[in-house]
Amino acid sequence: MARRFTGDRLVIASHNQGKVEEISALLAPFAIHAVSAGALGIAEPEETGDSFEANAALKAKAAAGASGLPAIADDSGLVVLALGGAPGIYSARWAGPDKDFRIAMQRVHRELADRDRSARFVAALALVWPDGDTEIFRGEVAGKLVWPPRGDRGFGYDPIFAPDGGAATFGEIEPAEKHKISHRARAFAKLVEGCLRSR
Repeated sequence: MARRFTGDRLVIASHNQGKVEEISALLAPFAIHAVSAGALGIAEPEETGDSFEANAALKAKAAAGASGLPAIADDSGLVVLALGGAPGIYSARWAGPDKDFRIAMQRVHRELADRDRSARFVAALALVWPDGDTEIFRGEVAGKLVWPPRGDRGFGYDPIFAPDGGAATFGEIEPAEKHKISHRARAFAKLVEGCLRSR
């Protein structure tokens, strides 16, 4: 059985403002005060894991250890089947040192050429307590890649990803709608079921 989170303060182990805003919105109904690792001056650890789960745990452990508070971290990315799963855990690195996802989206488009455009977004959420206890939850959403990019909502690869069952990209849909269907929302629903429900 997963460990229950019973506190009211949590560190979001990210310097990515888009992720911080999405996770904060997901936490809001639970009366949890969340602060980002960036706001606390906690440095981002190097992501040396070989999976989304390993990198999420690594980031959350670093933030929990530095802050003395439970921490939640997300590691997520775009998995393109025709590219052998790339960019995968290297999704952010494809955007370069300036985190320019226009470059990353162009690279995906260029390498994909006319091959199958099936893809999925994957998110792993790790909740880590200062004593090292760790719970990890994974969510995925399948879809197709489009070109050119559409929409200026969301972040990362959102403007080129249209989830199955809809024509609009994650860059076009309302944030509240994305929070219902995204990979991060699906991982978060599992976290709620395992750690937050019946608080």
